[in-house]
Amino acid sequence: MSDHLSVDARRRRAHSTVDEALRLLLAKDMAGFAGLWAPNGTMEFPFAPAGRPRRLDGAAAVREYLRNYTDHLDVHAVTAQTRHETQNPDVLVVEFTVDGVAVRTGRPYQLSYVAVVEVGAEGIVSYRDYWNPLAAAEALGGLDELVGGTTTGEVRR
Repeated sequence: MSDHLSVDARRRRAHSTVDEALRLLLAKDMAGFAGLWAPNGTMEFPFAPAGRPRRLDGAAAVREYLRNYTDHLDVHAVTAQTRHETQNPDVLVVEFTVDGVAVRTGRPYQLSYVAVVEVGAEGIVSYRDYWNPLAAAEALGGLDELVGGTTTGEVRR
């Protein structure tokens, strides 16, 4: 699909899509969140630990990946957010922190993310999610498995 929007309209569309993504995350509507992806959009996790996907190709793969998200994390709030516009009006760099509870452990979950989001005419074309897998595993209860049982001390978020 061709995109004939002005630069300003494309930038507004990118911001609006990120607004909607965060709203759906807080509403625990992961099907709606995944529905923001373009049919051939991707989701990447450059810092994913071994055994976890580094890339999801297509909206269906994103939807399947997020299907049980709320069984693991109960996100209560986005407590900080900074957006950086790029020279490409379709791309935003979004720094944000979420607070919530890890469902299985009951531990508080506070994690900061950096997402590089590209939005096109059909939705999210690319979402690169940079996060700290050690801090997530600490809250979710899988830290020992992730680091082979050799960790001591607290993980920096």
